[in-house]
This record gives sequence, structure tokens and C-alpha cells, in this order.
Amino acid sequence: MKEAEAEMNIISMLPAECISHIVSCTTPRDACRSSLVSSLFRIAADSDFVWERFLPQDYKEIISTSLNSLSKKDLYFHLCNHPIIIGNGNMSMALEKQSGKKCYMVGARGLSIIWGDTPRYWQWISLPESRFSQVAKLKYVWWLDIKGYIETKNLSPRTTYAAYFVYQLSSQHNPETAATPVTLRVAYEHSAVAVERSVLLDPAPPHARYRGDGWFEIEMGEFVTEEDNATVVCSLMETSNYNCKRGLIVEGIELRPKE
Repeated sequence: MKEAEAEMNIISMLPAECISHIVSCTTPRDACRSSLVSSLFRIAADSDFVWERFLPQDYKEIISTSLNSLSKKDLYFHLCNHPIIIGNGNMSMALEKQSGKKCYMVGARGLSIIWGDTPRYWQWISLPESRFSQVAKLKYVWWLDIKGYIETKNLSPRTTYAAYFVYQLSSQHNPETAATPVTLRVAYEHSAVAVERSVLLDPAPPHARYRGDGWFEIEMGEFVTEEDNATVVCSLMETSNYNCKRGLIVEGIELRPKE
């Protein structure tokens, strides 16, 4: 007990700027925990200096002016809980709460969907549960070919990401849509190395996971952000089975840091 008190006395002698610097070199989770140590740490852990270190370097270019009045800590947790729409309304960005790393979703309008602009095959609709203004609803096709292109400069560096296909099946979907295997692939553009797997779009476990926001997701694969100017391609394809498919609703492809 006396040793702990002595350590606290030593810490209390440190300048506030020094404590803030120490806390800023940890993680958002550790910063929140450190606020319980003492009033000095609580002040440091709530400071703009600390939380600006946890925000992405380009956060000022991303956020809207309406968020400028928030403290850096409040801004951090706002971005964790409320994805912001960017990229002409076709993408969203949020932060992973534990690490502060970026999460991105490419909305359906930002994806390459074969025949996506042909009203005979695909319909663009609005849904209240979508974060985007429009989602893609499949009327019918025999082939599925959906690709998302993500530049790694928009993601957190030196991070392992997982890509997820986010979707629903409408009440008009046919059994073949849920029961026909589709191929999911994640790879760097122009690379022969890829993560590839075959899955069903059946929303029942273990095929998919309900996200709690009205959508289901299936993990497509993983990649590591090692270059600043590379492009990752995430694709869903089904071109070998000529069953007619309908009723698929596409929200987008999301990329999240792996825990």
C-alpha cells in the first residue's frame, strides 16, 4: 500500500503535459481506464491533446463542419457510433472503438454490379434501415458479378482487415438465390494471391450473421494494408450455375479491422 502511495506521489509531481503525452501513447481503451487512476489522469484522459492522437490524421478532411464544436473525445465516440457518409454519398467511414482504426463501407452505388444500371435486372430503392440513399434490389439474373474497389490509402496502415458482404433477401427471393453457392474473393488488384471461398447467401447461421441493424453479413476474406497506394478488390460471383436468382438486396461491402 505504501509503495502504491509513493508511486502516486511521484506521478502527481509530473507536469500535466507529461501525463497527457504518456496517455496519448496508449490506446483509447487504456486512456479510458487511466481516468480512474487519479484526477490528474482523468484530466489528461479527457484532453483534446490525447484524443486528437487517436483520431485519423485526415479526420479534418472527413468530418463536416457541424462536428467541429465537439471535444476531440466526444468526436471520437461520435465517429465510433455514427458512421459518416462520404464519397458523394456512396461510402461511409467510422472508427473501431477499441483501437480507433478506420472502418469503411462501400455502398451499393459505389460497387461495380454487372447489369446494375439495367432496370430489367436491378432496381434501385430506398430503405429506412440503410445508411445510404439507395440500395440495389435484384429483380432477376442468371449471373451474379459484384465488385468493390477500395484504396488502401483510405484505411488504417499496417492493419489486418476483414471484408464483409452486407445484404438482405427480400420476401420475393427464390430458393435458388439462398441455396446456390457464390464465390467470395479478396485480393490486391493485379495480384495472383487471393483469399477465396464458396458460401451460401442463406441468412440462417452458420452461413451469415445478423448485424442488428436490419442487415446480414458474410465475411469475404482478409487482407493487410501494407502499401499506401494499392487497391483491394472484393468480389462476389456466381457465373457457373444458370439458375435464375432474384430478391437479393445489396447494402454494400464493409471493411473492418480484425480484433
